[in-house]
Amino acid sequence: MAFEALIQTMTTLNDIHESLLELGERKKQVLIRNDVEQLMQIVAKENKLIKQINELDGQRVEAIGQYMIEKGYKPNPKVTVSDLTKIVFNVDDKKLLLGKQKQLMGTIQKLREMNQLNQQLIEHSLAFIEYSIDIIAGPPDNDFTYQKPQQQTYGSKRPGLFDTKA
Repeated sequence: MAFEALIQTMTTLNDIHESLLELGERKKQVLIRNDVEQLMQIVAKENKLIKQINELDGQRVEAIGQYMIEKGYKPNPKVTVSDLTKIVFNVDDKKLLLGKQKQLMGTIQKLREMNQLNQQLIEHSLAFIEYSIDIIAGPPDNDFTYQKPQQQTYGSKRPGLFDTKA
């Protein structure tokens, strides 16, 4: 039945989002330690999980479409789980669906907060790197590069390399 497939898909989506949340926590620690190699490994794992989420989201849309066909409605790929709860009349099914939706939304919210924190850590790290480079290299000398060339006045005697009067 399509409803069970939808519930299973939502459960798997939540599990993958929780895995992303765990990776986000590990990423936070890696950012604090400034371990670039570990960071690259975590990002690769995140990319794989994101691909799985995209595939599961397609399965979710398909399951919703199948459920709508079973109930005699025309399938629409734009129908969300919130929309679907309006046409589920079985109380137990509606509670289960709403519970899965609430669980998934809670996990996604935690993941957003974790990503925002990690983004701030990255920004602070980049600011520190720029500050360190400025200390080591010194402030940039823009005088020579961007300064307007001095105008020469013709007719004025410029001292040459050789004194011709001598």
